[in-house]
Amino acid sequence: MRIVLVGPPGAGKGTQAAFLAKNLSIPHISTGDLFRANISQQTELGKLAKSYMDAGNLVPDEVTIGMAKDRMAQPDAENGFLLDGFPRNVSQAEALDVALKADDVKLDAVLDLEVPEDEVVKRIAGRRICRKDSSHVFHVTYSKPKQEGVCDVCGGQLYQREDDSEDTVRKRLEVYHTQTEPIIDYYRTQGLVVTISALGKVDEVTKRAMAALQGDA
Repeated sequence: MRIVLVGPPGAGKGTQAAFLAKNLSIPHISTGDLFRANISQQTELGKLAKSYMDAGNLVPDEVTIGMAKDRMAQPDAENGFLLDGFPRNVSQAEALDVALKADDVKLDAVLDLEVPEDEVVKRIAGRRICRKDSSHVFHVTYSKPKQEGVCDVCGGQLYQREDDSEDTVRKRLEVYHTQTEPIIDYYRTQGLVVTISALGKVDEVTKRAMAALQGDA
């Protein structure tokens, strides 16, 4: 299957993408991984992307699209892929359509993870990270530490990242609504959108997504 995964920040896209890709035996292609791989391997596209990033500028769509096309052309993606974080806007979605058509393939589904805005804010703004080890993550509602402000694992101080503040989260949501959400309507006109609720336990959402992709929901 060839799938595009969309949803607001805090919808659990990365987590669901990993599980779905494994269940469907297709590679999980995320924008972040594409950038890291191209930059670390010092590909021409990677060097170009780094020059924009070092200057504090956004990487142009054509560079991101070039990276995605190269990755989708690799042997492990021959029978399908799951795109996470790409396309990010309608112009990227149009460019993806052109690239796929050139290879005589098409998308099977666009999986839209739906989460109420207040829940997104609650999920992200409630995160607390350990200062000693950032892999130790807690949540004021869903995964409380035994002692407030103290990491259960190493005793480090827990803090809220600046990116996780409510104001920042709401700004990120504005960007999502303005730039990314329109691709859902774009793909809906092609009959590709499958919308599921991303509320509940991770495995419940995965089961819901698998059923929807297989046409059982």
